[in-house]
Amino acid sequence: IREWAGVAHDRDLRHALNELRAQFDRWDRGEIDSFELNHLVHKYHDGASREIWKRYATTHLSPAVASAVAAGVLRRDELPADLLQHLAGLIDLYQHEFSAS
Repeated sequence: IREWAGVAHDRDLRHALNELRAQFDRWDRGEIDSFELNHLVHKYHDGASREIWKRYATTHLSPAVASAVAAGVLRRDELPADLLQHLAGLIDLYQHEFSAS
């Protein structure tokens, strides 16, 4: 679980940081000013960064891994079969939540 939570955590962070990087690119091109970029960095810190940290800063990593599978961050075919079986109920729960929203 810990290994796959680490993989999912890294992928979630990479995705969020790439979105933030796009804002720096906009700033470099002069599309936004320094104040707007600063606001977006603050928004990232209080939003995506905090949510990702809360998801993985726990000793109970099964929900985080199951959620990552349901969200497509981790692929079912890359996880060991026994782990997938262990998480099956949680994955179904998260998939139902994601499809409802």
